[in-house]
Amino acid sequence: MDAIHWAWLREGRHGATLLVAAQPGAKTTALVGLHDGALRIRIAAPALDGRGNAALCAWLADALHVARRDVWIERGEKSRRKQVAVRMPAAQALAFLRPLLEQAQAQRVSD
Repeated sequence: MDAIHWAWLREGRHGATLLVAAQPGAKTTALVGLHDGALRIRIAAPALDGRGNAALCAWLADALHVARRDVWIERGEKSRRKQVAVRMPAAQALAFLRPLLEQAQAQRVSD
């Protein structure tokens, strides 16, 4: 994958900033690929009373090996397109998310 694929990641004010295309109400929470320059993440929680956002932040915290308090929605709380801040360097976030993204894209090809 070349640099164009990393449009969903940049260095923000507090660390990494991720662009996410969330799909609430899924059977499981998982990174499933890219959509329009953003990480496409299915969320196993409804978009109701902030439950989808909480599940997204919890999943990202687990995937990035950081505390839940180190992941928050900067923009798009009521939208499927979100800007998520993570208190870690963007290069470190890429190191954790790149294998998950490659796995999701490989599975998509094999389906």
